[in-house]
Amino acid sequence: MFFKLAALAYLVDMVFGEFPCKHPIVLMGDFINAFERRFYRNRILPGALLVISLIALVLAISLTLVYLCGLLPSWLSLIVLAIFASTGLAMNMLHESVAALLTAEHPKQALSYLVSRDTKDMTETEIYKAGLETWAENLSDGVIAPLFYLLLFGLPGIIVYKAINTMDSMIAYKTGRYLYFGKTAAIVDDIANYIPARLTALLIVVLAEDKQRAWQCLLRDGNKLESPNAGFPIAAMAGALGVALGGDASYHGQIKHKPALGLPINPVDKFTLAKALQMKTGINLIVLTLLAAGTLMS
Repeated sequence: MFFKLAALAYLVDMVFGEFPCKHPIVLMGDFINAFERRFYRNRILPGALLVISLIALVLAISLTLVYLCGLLPSWLSLIVLAIFASTGLAMNMLHESVAALLTAEHPKQALSYLVSRDTKDMTETEIYKAGLETWAENLSDGVIAPLFYLLLFGLPGIIVYKAINTMDSMIAYKTGRYLYFGKTAAIVDDIANYIPARLTALLIVVLAEDKQRAWQCLLRDGNKLESPNAGFPIAAMAGALGVALGGDASYHGQIKHKPALGLPINPVDKFTLAKALQMKTGINLIVLTLLAAGTLMS
């Protein structure tokens, strides 16, 4: 287990956030776009080849970086690897992006940068509901899942995970263009996020003021969504806040019917979103405490 590396990478992300250079995720997106332009067919095989190609590429690059860092003094190697690994963690960026909905002059536009659903005709309640769902779901995709794979496999683990997650966010849609081309990416992402999504939900329950309600909503509603993973952190968040999340939403001009998660005890508004965002402090404390304990025991 790479506790020391994970702890330092998490601290780097907390202190510095995103570095002012072209992000590795952007480079992965460039590769996906280039592959799609050259080899796109709405078939499973080309999509599977994209998944295999990108994973193989980022794995080779990350293993090379690990090898080169091994030539450095151990303390310097740890720092360099932690800086690279921190680019796969997104707590600061996620928190800032969702928090921007609270102060944005045009919240619909701000939300459109975060979600794939249509935002043009959203009500204020729908905007903050989408913000809550984005915060809950991406705590798994952007924080807990990459940290999980960093702990298990070091730098190659977090880089491969981010490649999988990036493909899912770009091509794993059930639309006419991506129904088959993005199928492999969607399946691989579902597998990769199975454990982290449930760990994230448990973390939210631990931080909830009403832990019993959060736990009950998690057990009752966690598996209601079409996604095998997204519903767990969202249901836990809904229970923690005493709100109803989920429900119908518009994607690419079409209404998608989704079940409600949670209990409509409290309204969904900017105060609810602000309360959810306050969990960042508790999450950081729990994660760093566990990483420090793991470092001392390893």
